[in-house]
Amino acid sequence: MSLAATSSGAETARPATLGPRARASLALRFALRELRGGVRGFGVFLACLALGVAAITGVGSFSRALTDGLAREGTTLLGGDAAFTLVQREASPEELALIRAGGNVSTIATLRAMARAGAGDSLNSTLVEAKAVDGAYPMVGAMETDPPQPIDRALALADGRFGALADPALAERLGIKVGDAFQLGEATLRLTGLITREPDALSTGIGFGPRLMVSLDALRASQLLQPGSLVRWHYRVKMTDPSALTGFVERVQEGAPQAGFEARTRNAAAPRLENNVRRFTEYLTLVGLTALLVGGVGVANAVKSHLDAKRGVIATFKSLGAPGGTVFTIYLVEVGLIAAIGIAIGLVVGAALPFAVNAAFGYLLPIAIEPSLQPAALLLAVAYGALIALAFALWPLGLSHDVPVSALFRDEVETRGRRPRRSYMILTVLAVAALAALAVAASEERRIAVYYLIASASVLVTLRLVGTGIMALARRLPRPRLTEARLALANIHRPAALTPTIVLSLGLGLTLLVTLSLIDRSLTRELTSRLPEQAPSFFFLDIQNTETDRFASFLQQQAPAGTVELVPMLRGRLITLGDRPAESITPPPEFAWVLSSDRGITYADALPEGSRLVEGDWWGADYAGPPLVSFEKEIADAFGLKIGDSVTVNVLGRPITARIANLRQVEWERLAINFVMVFSPNTFRGAPHTSIATLTLPGGGEAGVESGVSRAVARDFPAVTAVRVKEALSQIGEIVANLLLAIRGASLVTLVASVLVLAGALAAGQHHRVYDAVILKTLGATRARLVLAYVLEYAALGLVTAVVALGAGSAAAYLVTTQVMKVAFAWSGSAALSAVGIALVLTVGFGLIGTWRALGQKPARILRNL
Repeated sequence: MSLAATSSGAETARPATLGPRARASLALRFALRELRGGVRGFGVFLACLALGVAAITGVGSFSRALTDGLAREGTTLLGGDAAFTLVQREASPEELALIRAGGNVSTIATLRAMARAGAGDSLNSTLVEAKAVDGAYPMVGAMETDPPQPIDRALALADGRFGALADPALAERLGIKVGDAFQLGEATLRLTGLITREPDALSTGIGFGPRLMVSLDALRASQLLQPGSLVRWHYRVKMTDPSALTGFVERVQEGAPQAGFEARTRNAAAPRLENNVRRFTEYLTLVGLTALLVGGVGVANAVKSHLDAKRGVIATFKSLGAPGGTVFTIYLVEVGLIAAIGIAIGLVVGAALPFAVNAAFGYLLPIAIEPSLQPAALLLAVAYGALIALAFALWPLGLSHDVPVSALFRDEVETRGRRPRRSYMILTVLAVAALAALAVAASEERRIAVYYLIASASVLVTLRLVGTGIMALARRLPRPRLTEARLALANIHRPAALTPTIVLSLGLGLTLLVTLSLIDRSLTRELTSRLPEQAPSFFFLDIQNTETDRFASFLQQQAPAGTVELVPMLRGRLITLGDRPAESITPPPEFAWVLSSDRGITYADALPEGSRLVEGDWWGADYAGPPLVSFEKEIADAFGLKIGDSVTVNVLGRPITARIANLRQVEWERLAINFVMVFSPNTFRGAPHTSIATLTLPGGGEAGVESGVSRAVARDFPAVTAVRVKEALSQIGEIVANLLLAIRGASLVTLVASVLVLAGALAAGQHHRVYDAVILKTLGATRARLVLAYVLEYAALGLVTAVVALGAGSAAAYLVTTQVMKVAFAWSGSAALSAVGIALVLTVGFGLIGTWRALGQKPARILRNL
């Protein structure tokens, strides 16, 4: 078909200008005709778009299914429609009357304690998360045990011993089985069954010990309920009228404003889990967007390579009178259609991902989910995919506007750097701006999204500049005497060299890989080496005031070389900060924990060890004036608090207002006893409370000494809870390791995209490699010498890229570990060697695969067009 045929006057030499509709129709017809030949050359284009879109769709759909499950199962997870929690005290009759006005109430007490079994040297003890329930538990959901039995019968008093249900891990640690006796405090219990499913387990968060469930009567018999004991009392309500939930909660809080209730409803049964799901979703979405950004480089390469191959066709269009705008529109439509195919593939894979995960790993999830198609997640992924394709395709497409007719008669071997017309550059900027706006608008943490965009733009620009710098440096280096090395060096800085593309595509993936590896190394070292060296060997909780001196002497006898520190401890919930109610404050995300629940507080007449006074003065040992408080400096700054401001804390149902006298900087990483708030001693004179103690053994302590101390404390102080720091750090290390494994697995999407882009870039560059090979073989070069030259070229590029990625990844990991995670940075030689090895394998491997094809080309066909 001739483009001239579309003109209204066939006799004229120049066709009339097409209108927008006619141009669009013509562009669609030509684009569809070109696509009849398939999408060869667009494999990387399709793969990158599909990969990124699938990641964003899958993450969004699975996250929504999980949050929907939390909302659907909210009543079961919470154990009722509403729950009110108090710390260190039970609700008064008046407070209970307010709660019971809403419906049926179940009372539950939770605390950490020590369970023990055996005697003498065979005494075993372990930290447990004890949960004491009444006869109404569970009001919602089903408790499952092995063997199956009613809960009230399993926990009942029989033959002078209360029954108990336990997590299988507890039975394993104590070396007991169903039917055996063991001790909790002063009470002897009998294990009646193992817990296989606890319906409200998620509402209490992650614990440091296995679950032990007993009755409230058994807990009272254990003598663990002492004044000041760290016990949480939960009052769960199954409402008579569930629709009146909001008003009921407000009436309870207004009727007992000084109670210090922490109220939760079925609409937010597991807020910490929901927050973690949202944060991880945010991270994984950014990973998917990163894969798309990396894939965008592949999109640009594929479009440029395709247009280079179509230069003759474009020149033919031009010779028949087609204006540059029509040519641009034709190929824009063609690229758009191919992008739609890639996006559709990604949508199908991503939408199926939650169903596949649920089918394969649903039994591992904390709640049952019901995967479904999520329109919002699908639309977001489509928008991201379309904007990425548009932003990276517009620039090379704009260059097609000015392809000369002379391209019909001679191939262009050397292409100097060109820019498209200003209108196409403006369109590119608008597409990038729309992509950035979408990323910010779709993010719940917009500050993080802005930082991500700034970091992404900085990395892309930096890597591009590095690539350009490598070419400039190669151009100025002295020419090697070895012919193959001289050819390799020339290829690095030649016009249309692959250097910038290789550095950009491979550098992004390697930088991410190095960053994660070094963060992993730093955290592992912190948890397994540095922290255990600095941290105490034991924490001891719930030490009664009447026993503090005896307990300290006992520890000193058991470990004469150890250092004992004793500090009084209470629990309090912040009510006001300055003149602002706590519920009206939106804290920075990293400090939200300060207001999320009650906090440990203490009093002292001297500056605590591990703290440094940075503002104000410490009170005197005999201070007897109005209550004063010392606040941690960083947290005070986050909440806008300064010296002279007042804070109100609810302690044991009483509001305590104190003025900020000074600010301290706390070395939290030492794991010594320290608190956000330290009050003047007169503030809590006469208040019931317990003490917390640490025992630090020289050299971190030997396992035998620690076991001996643990057994002795369990035997002589059954009400004291002992936490072995090494065990706690080990559990935290496992959680962190699993989290890092998940992050590394998710980040592989970006690395795969980088590899695809690298492969595509090297394949696209074979057009120039063919000319090189033909000319050099014509001049007498052997295949072996050409292969050596290409190996040297790709190895040099891979090595330089690895060094750049190593530097950038090390800097990023240093900032994350020291500024965000507040841990010491640890460099890893294995990460460096891995980065170098991966870079060399990928660049040399993919380079030679494509080069081998170029070396096999027949010279005649190529020479005929020169």
